[in-house]
Amino acid sequence: MCGIAGWVSYDADLTRRQDVVDTMTGTMACRGPDDSGTWVRRHVALGHRRLAIIDLPGGRQPMTVHTPGGDIAMVYSGETYNFTELKEELTKLGHTWATDSDTEVVLHGYLQWGDAVVDHLNGMYAFAIWDERDDRLVMIRDRMGIKPFYYYPTADGVLFGSEPKAILANPLAKKVVDTEGLRELMAFTKQPGWSLWKGMEEVRPGTIVTVTREGVRTRTYWKLDAKQHTDDQETTVARVRELMTDIVNRQLVADVPRCVLLSGGLDSSAVTGLAAARLAEQGERLRTFSVDFFGQEENFKPDEMRDTADSPFVRDVAALVGSAHQDVVLNPAELTDPEVRRAVLRARDIPAGLGDMDTSLYLLFKAIRGESTVALSGESADEVFGGYRWFFDEAAVNADMFPWIAFRTAMMTERTSIYTPELMAKMDLEAYLGDQYATAVASVDHPDGESAQEARMRTICHLHLTRFVRMLLDRKDRASMAVGLEVRVPFCDHRLVEYVYNTPWSLKTFDGREKSLLRHATSHVLPPSVAQRVKSPYPSTQDPGYAAALQQQAKEVLAEPGHEVFTLVDRSWAHRVSEVDPATMDPAARIGLDRLLDLYHWLEMYSPELQLD
Repeated sequence: MCGIAGWVSYDADLTRRQDVVDTMTGTMACRGPDDSGTWVRRHVALGHRRLAIIDLPGGRQPMTVHTPGGDIAMVYSGETYNFTELKEELTKLGHTWATDSDTEVVLHGYLQWGDAVVDHLNGMYAFAIWDERDDRLVMIRDRMGIKPFYYYPTADGVLFGSEPKAILANPLAKKVVDTEGLRELMAFTKQPGWSLWKGMEEVRPGTIVTVTREGVRTRTYWKLDAKQHTDDQETTVARVRELMTDIVNRQLVADVPRCVLLSGGLDSSAVTGLAAARLAEQGERLRTFSVDFFGQEENFKPDEMRDTADSPFVRDVAALVGSAHQDVVLNPAELTDPEVRRAVLRARDIPAGLGDMDTSLYLLFKAIRGESTVALSGESADEVFGGYRWFFDEAAVNADMFPWIAFRTAMMTERTSIYTPELMAKMDLEAYLGDQYATAVASVDHPDGESAQEARMRTICHLHLTRFVRMLLDRKDRASMAVGLEVRVPFCDHRLVEYVYNTPWSLKTFDGREKSLLRHATSHVLPPSVAQRVKSPYPSTQDPGYAAALQQQAKEVLAEPGHEVFTLVDRSWAHRVSEVDPATMDPAARIGLDRLLDLYHWLEMYSPELQLD
């Protein structure tokens, strides 16, 4: 896992701009604390920050191979889980090796197959290859969008980086945010290719972007295709079990300490059980980590999303598998520390406004990094297997809107109420949401003979796998890589995603519950309490001290009446919410305070030019 950056300029001599390339690369030192390297030629500069995971001494980058027609150089971020098999295949084709790293295997795969190397890869990756034979840059992102990747076209080439901050470090990139960027920040639809920053785009998941003197061209190499599912229930469960076992085994491969993020839910518990079994075969004991809040278990109150506290279930799993478990317990002072908030904003480059769900994740990963370098996560299981509550809410399922928005319409209204009426009039969010939803639904393919109910649920699943999950993957990558921790996501293996996506909804819920396939496929490694537990999202503190601390910080912002944040945020709203009783504050109002503070610090840190016309 690493950070990559680069610059292609067909009209300039980049050998004279080493300082700029070094600055771009240096912005992502947190993503790669172990090593740094650059490769500069007249029209191209590649930068790399390395987090050493496999072949610690041999995987340095940028990595090159020499051909009669010119050098081929690559900067690579991520992991290729089938690199051992690919290496054997390429060896038979005549390739020889200087290292034991997966990076070299991918580079030689490109040498052998060109862009079609993507068809051979199983993993999470974002990489760029400069091919001197025809002076072209090839940028490739993994199928599910696990690893972030951005680019910024220029008059004579392109800038790129794992994160926007690397691109923004180049003087050619303008720090401009316009109404189009802000709409998506408010809307939570994950518009494909969106970047908050004007002129900057994401390399879309499953996409190849090629840059030549003639310009920029994109090609989609993978998408969710609709196929007939012919396996019966027993065979389907067995296939899911087989895939899950293979995936977890592959993702445990590393030359550094590993662990699992354990929440006590079905998803992370399944990964924990499979990982513990695999490591036990190798004579090792699994390490697990959970996040919790002081007094949460004793004072827990059910809400509309969470019926139970996590801790009892975490203990049941840890006891069953015998893991060396550690709880990372946080208090309101840690969660509301302005420096922690700024660290999260620096990691994400956007004012996401998720509050303690972001700061606690960052603090959890920071604690884990002291013990492990690789962590496996249960992220994405709800999108793959159908686990969220709104999958089972008739109104949300049948609404002409993204179900995660339709399910909590009041929350969306409250979140946007923090903004000035003038800004909201310019946003026209209702039209934007409608357009994004229509575009997303139109991209779904359906097999012949699919019933109306199955077609609708396929659409719902597609929306989650191509939109919703990408927001969560980006959040997890940024928070983890901000402290140099590699988080792997077994449920995003494209083989599992493709297989389960095409199973009928009736099979996904054959026992009358959510995630039936996963529940039955992994029941052999789960305690009964977890096997029967209802879905509970990532935890959020219920301590009123958290809201009180936010209110105090909001009052300090209000004491700066001329601050630019009030071109976005309604000052009267901030006054009103900062005075209510924190013990009875509406959850959405608390989220609004977090968003206000995120915007305030983000404006201070990034100094963007706001174009709100």
